[in-house]
Amino acid sequence: MSKKIKILIVEDEPAICNFLYTSLKMNGYYPLVAKNGKEALSMIPSHCPDLVLLDLGLPDIDGIQILEELRHWFNTPIIIVSARGQEEEKVCALDMGADDYITKPFGIPELLARVRSSLRRSMKSSLPSGQNEIFRLKDLTIDFAKRTVTLAGEEVHLTQIEYKIVSLLAKSAGRVLTYDHMITEIWGPYAIKDNQILRVNMANIRRKLEKNPAEPQYIHTEVGIGYRMIAE
Repeated sequence: MSKKIKILIVEDEPAICNFLYTSLKMNGYYPLVAKNGKEALSMIPSHCPDLVLLDLGLPDIDGIQILEELRHWFNTPIIIVSARGQEEEKVCALDMGADDYITKPFGIPELLARVRSSLRRSMKSSLPSGQNEIFRLKDLTIDFAKRTVTLAGEEVHLTQIEYKIVSLLAKSAGRVLTYDHMITEIWGPYAIKDNQILRVNMANIRRKLEKNPAEPQYIHTEVGIGYRMIAE
């Protein structure tokens, strides 16, 4: 029997906790539960979960503080599961290292899709060098070693900045990258955080990659937050 994937649920509301636990278990995962922040921080080193579902509104320690502490030594995917839906809090959590953010209430199919996406990305990033140099999604292929992008077998001519944006998103496929994070990665830490230049480049990229730029198949906009390359 293959080893089950362990998922730690950090949630203090019993109804939601039981709902998540049952749903994950029925879908073949091995769920663990921490009902507060201190319990979560003590369980993670001993149980080494493959993914963490972290609520922000815990009774003892704010989830953002837990996220900040974990990211100093814990690289496993963390998905924020919270009733806080403000864009500012989503951006803060994502910039601090959360892999994804899902707002309550949500459907289990959506949650499971986010879980699969984060786990796939984690597995790909752990592959030895040379085994993860080509990204494929539908008709899109990116060869990171050759720095080429092809669509249905035809090479797509991107500018240097456009290629940087596409490759950055592809390497984090399934994860939302905030505007500020992308600007820092593309233009450097001292670049002015001007979303307009990013939007202009993204519009050009979509004209080159998408059959219908108004209904993108590859790169989705998370309004007010950033962009996400779909994972499948």
